[in-house]
Amino acid sequence: MMRLRLLLLATLVSTPALAQQVPPAATPLGTGAAPAGQTPPPLEVDVTGGISAPMPIAIPPMPTQAVVQTAAGSTDQLGRQLAEIVSNDLRSSGLFNPLAPGRTRAIAFPEVTAPAFDYWAGSGAQALVQGYIRANGDGTLTVGCYLYDVSAQTQLTRQGFVVPPSDWRRAGHKCADMVYTRLTGEGAYFDSRVVYVSETGPKANRIKRLAIMDQDGANSRFLTTGSSIVLTPRFAPNQQSIVYMSYVGKTPAIYVYDLGSGRQRLVVQNVATTFAPRFSPDGRYILFSMAQAGNTDLYRVPASGGTPQRLTTSPGIDTGGSYSPDGSKIVFESDRSGGQQLYVMNADGSNQQRISFGGGRYATPVWSPRGDLIAFTKIQGAFRIGVMSPSGQGEKLLTNSWQDEGPSWSPNGRVLMFFRQGRGNAGKADLWSVDLTGVNERRVPTPLDGSDPAWGPLRP
Repeated sequence: MMRLRLLLLATLVSTPALAQQVPPAATPLGTGAAPAGQTPPPLEVDVTGGISAPMPIAIPPMPTQAVVQTAAGSTDQLGRQLAEIVSNDLRSSGLFNPLAPGRTRAIAFPEVTAPAFDYWAGSGAQALVQGYIRANGDGTLTVGCYLYDVSAQTQLTRQGFVVPPSDWRRAGHKCADMVYTRLTGEGAYFDSRVVYVSETGPKANRIKRLAIMDQDGANSRFLTTGSSIVLTPRFAPNQQSIVYMSYVGKTPAIYVYDLGSGRQRLVVQNVATTFAPRFSPDGRYILFSMAQAGNTDLYRVPASGGTPQRLTTSPGIDTGGSYSPDGSKIVFESDRSGGQQLYVMNADGSNQQRISFGGGRYATPVWSPRGDLIAFTKIQGAFRIGVMSPSGQGEKLLTNSWQDEGPSWSPNGRVLMFFRQGRGNAGKADLWSVDLTGVNERRVPTPLDGSDPAWGPLRP
């Protein structure tokens, strides 16, 4: 798979073969930024307070120096679509309010590095994202992305991306990530993928197939045929494979699906029941639960296969394990106390401690990639998505629907994706996301019903 190449635009400008095709540097940037003796405050977004007043940001269509037909479409059309991707990504975060098309105008190619700051100030925008797209002689595309502070009339950052036509959307996500990280101080998450279970048919006879898509719902495709039920897919740390549970011949087993070749490899079979497989952060092990002799415990097995090692031994059902980012601990659910609660233990199974003590039951725990929180499903009448610290403190419920479950973290640990089940036999299963404020909730589009989402890391 061809990786996305990221280049600083300063490097592109300094390359003689490309210099004349890149917009000239503004001369000078920042003049007239503020009245004498005044310095505009730094432009930044409060990730907790920004929801109530998202930052107005202008993102005009990205111009092209010459309209060229490419395998992905004409460069002028792609410039408009790239701006839409950046706008949609930033809007979906809840922290930004991209100006409506009627409040922006098309820009000429030289304006990319010499913005009309007075015009954009009059539009109400506080920040400005401008870029360009160019078709290269080798068939690739170059996309430039610039972020400006409108009030200070300064350039805040810039990046360039060289992509094959098949990856043009990724350049838009990368541009949105650049803007998001610069203005919020948070990690990126837009250039990432989600693996999930695509569902269709009546609830009593569902067809469930593995599917993968971009985090915004684009480029969704099936990985399995639906000839057997699949459940709980999870990415390997290197994103080259997916571990999941499948019922082949009505017997549960754990498989690893290789994204490059499309081949599936059996890891664990010939057991009574297995649940929720998940890779360790270093990719060496697969953690899962298995029922043996009437007791369900957590096990781990080498990712290459082998003999499972038992990690828990208490009576009852222990399942739903998830590693901490450093791989030293595991959070899991257990009914050993009489009801489903959350526990944390060392990765070798030692030092098991209960961390949830609220009313109701707790299920499907998953550790944040930042290590600071554990997300879970709270079952107390309805099913809701919540978070708490690894010590069990600071419990907070983020959703309030009838049946929300199965949270999965974004790469930056600020957003959760989950699935929402409708009521009754005709109720749909859809993918949704919510951020840590609990305010910015949105549906993630999928071609069919969707469940069991697993958000992967940032793409290389």
